[in-house]
Amino acid sequence: ARALTGAKKAAFALPLADAADAGAIAEGALLGAYSFDAYKGGAKDAKGKAPLGEVALLGGKPRDKEYKAAVERALAVTEELNRARDLINTPPNDLDPEAFAAVAQTAAKEHGIKVEVLDEKALEKGGYGGILGVGAGSAAGPRLVKLSYTHADATKHLAFVGKGITYDSGGISLKPAGHNETMKCDMSGAAAVFAAVVAAARLGLAVNVTGWLALAENMPSGSATRPGDVLRMYSGKTVEVLNTDAEGRLVLADALWAASAEKPDAIVDVATLTGAMVLALGSRTFGVMANDEAFRSAIVEAADEVGEPSWPMPLPEHLRKGMDSPTADIANMGERMGGGLVAGLFLREFVGEGITWAHLDIAGPAFNEGGPFGYTPKGGTGSAVRTLVRLAELTAAGDLG
Repeated sequence: ARALTGAKKAAFALPLADAADAGAIAEGALLGAYSFDAYKGGAKDAKGKAPLGEVALLGGKPRDKEYKAAVERALAVTEELNRARDLINTPPNDLDPEAFAAVAQTAAKEHGIKVEVLDEKALEKGGYGGILGVGAGSAAGPRLVKLSYTHADATKHLAFVGKGITYDSGGISLKPAGHNETMKCDMSGAAAVFAAVVAAARLGLAVNVTGWLALAENMPSGSATRPGDVLRMYSGKTVEVLNTDAEGRLVLADALWAASAEKPDAIVDVATLTGAMVLALGSRTFGVMANDEAFRSAIVEAADEVGEPSWPMPLPEHLRKGMDSPTADIANMGERMGGGLVAGLFLREFVGEGITWAHLDIAGPAFNEGGPFGYTPKGGTGSAVRTLVRLAELTAAGDLG
């Protein structure tokens, strides 16, 4: 659909053997026709052409219930995924934690999702030292947003937790030149979680889904957290902050503990967490870590099914020792080699006992700095949205766990 930029309408005469094919073609076309033009004079791409206006599928059965449902599902998922892309692409001066929370509140109201927003006062009262510590250097205060979608027939409860650093300067441990320019994308995990919860509501899935958006802006200032500071986390554990650019794990730790309190059947966190994961898997594949091998495999399988490349990664026990701190319960940094796995081990410390948990490090595929390919645009991609929606569908169908 990207090649059809400028066209008002396009018909896709591709072989449609069944409803699933119709859904797949609709999804691809709708994702490919995406364009982010909010800041340009008129809705046009670089060549001055508007995105494809209308899509028609030839060979489908428009009055067939299954075909209709497949296309409607494609529409709900792609509209929410494209909204996640919009959020990721929005400049950080227009999307701070408060603004992101407001977007979530509006969408929640529209789709019958219960929403709760904790501001600085509430976070302080609750003892969310991780989120507050990361947000301390910014004039824009942090937020924790809880979105609860419930269904009367649900027997299972999934919790999705997203890293929402609306801009990441690295804090006092400032990022080197060349690494700051795309850091508006550091809230891609929270955008994916937000999109997945809204999509689950729009699809009316028979599963309870709670989304946690851990939102903060990581800035260097006189009030910023310093390397060497110790934060008391929401779980009660203390963390010595050795590097303020290892901040995603700090906001996620608080949100993971909050999610654990509700004793969901499983927790999945999504985060642009480590450069190490990009070194390991490149820019198109996300890493999957978990405290349960079967669950990890199920996620990799679900991701494969929806066309999101992922790869199972281990959590080697020996790497935990590197995070021992002489001052606190744990440090936020460990060994440099295997840094993506070290981050996973850190997060595992904040998952409630006996709860199945997985961690998706989407640092590579979340933001496409190269040229567009397939239905993936330049900029925010909406990585992991479809995997999370698929997990919710499988859980609702009783095919997961």
